[in-house]
Amino acid sequence: MDTIKRRQFIKKGTIALGGLGIAANAFPANSSQAPPDPDPPFLGESVNLWEDDSSNNGSNPNYRPEIKIYYPTARGRSSQSKNLAAVLICPGGGYSIQADHEGQPFAQLFAMNGIVGVVLTYRVSPDRYPGSYSDACRAIRLLRKNSSKYNIDPEKIGIMGFSAGGHLASTVATQPDLYNEPEDDLVNKFSARPNRLILGYPVISFIDSFAHTGSAKNLLGEDAGDDMKKQLSNNYQVTENNPPAFLFHTADDKGVPVDNSLRFADACLKNGVSVELHVYPKGNHGVGMALDNPSLRTWSELLMNWLDTWKS
Repeated sequence: MDTIKRRQFIKKGTIALGGLGIAANAFPANSSQAPPDPDPPFLGESVNLWEDDSSNNGSNPNYRPEIKIYYPTARGRSSQSKNLAAVLICPGGGYSIQADHEGQPFAQLFAMNGIVGVVLTYRVSPDRYPGSYSDACRAIRLLRKNSSKYNIDPEKIGIMGFSAGGHLASTVATQPDLYNEPEDDLVNKFSARPNRLILGYPVISFIDSFAHTGSAKNLLGEDAGDDMKKQLSNNYQVTENNPPAFLFHTADDKGVPVDNSLRFADACLKNGVSVELHVYPKGNHGVGMALDNPSLRTWSELLMNWLDTWKS
């Protein structure tokens, strides 16, 4: 990643990590203030995924499914002379909330590097599967359908997820046709399979010894059977058709064990899927960009290097 751009981001895009009690630069550790929206990039567009009267809007108005699109220049998409890559970002939160520090800051980072950043708001508990999955698939299909409108290359759409958002992202990447929402009129017209997959300390398994049972309960409810849990354990669902993957985790993650990333990366290798895995020795779960942690913050630079051919 360009050093000047990174310094600009750290200066102008400082993150408050809210409930995690972690902050960078000017924001105190207990701050609940939203991070600033630097210019560039800027929030270009907000799009609801479902019609106003749809049951797919879920039970919680704070998590009505939508996408927020960040364009790479202050002039917006109309200034772009070529179609750009895009990344759909799925924040984590155990399928019960969504962590702000895993959404907008990364959309801004992508936009500063010539990639359209798109933050997904998806349904969470008490709404169950396949709600969040349908939201993510719909979002990718909408980006492809409107690729000309948004100046997006339909063959360069990635998906990124953190923690439980990583579970959502890896489910879509490994099983883009697992469930087709009847209300989604774009099914069979546009693929939901992403072209690249980015996972930050992801939940992968619902059945192994390292499974994240809280995410499984919030997504599937108390009475989910083992067959369904295995279907949504994505280390078992990798095939040769998977998109190339980038994974980041810390070895001592107490929230979501690193085995989740290790097993997924191993499945990629066994199926001939290109994968890049970075495991750092120490770091709490949910660190986001980790701008305040010198030993961890290099991970986003490694990510931008991995996306080098996608940068404008």
